[in-house]
Amino acid sequence: MKKSRKQPPGKVQQREPRAALDPYTELLGGVVSLIEEARLAAVRSVNVVLTSTYWLVGRRIVEHEQSGSERAGYGEALLKRLAEDLTARLGRGFSERNLRQMRLFYLGWPIPQTVSAELVEAGIRQTPSAKSVTGPRFPLPWSHYVRLLPVSDAKVREYNEREA
Repeated sequence: MKKSRKQPPGKVQQREPRAALDPYTELLGGVVSLIEEARLAAVRSVNVVLTSTYWLVGRRIVEHEQSGSERAGYGEALLKRLAEDLTARLGRGFSERNLRQMRLFYLGWPIPQTVSAELVEAGIRQTPSAKSVTGPRFPLPWSHYVRLLPVSDAKVREYNEREA
């Protein structure tokens, strides 16, 4: 009979993995890998959608400002009011500072207009995958772009974006 080791109180005893050829171990490892890959893909998908959404929010703010009042300070008052209203309706994440960053993100990352991009803007989508596009695609998560916002030189910013 095998002698078991005593565990210190409060410590959970972990099962020792069985032989590599054990079918259960293979099943467990495969299921764990599948779930971990799915979780990572979900995080990446959420980041893509959020980053695109923040760019679109920035675009709406800029378009509203351009068609709105020309008074000095209008933009700041707009961001303050929008931040208060969005926070009241949607919760945190929509401070004046964040909205200013979304606005700068739109201004700093113009999307080149191609024929296909113009068709999407007009609501004409040619493929089933194009129907799922809610906005431009950005390869990095939002936090990376926030760090790149202060970089004024577009070439330096593009280089840093590629390297990230």
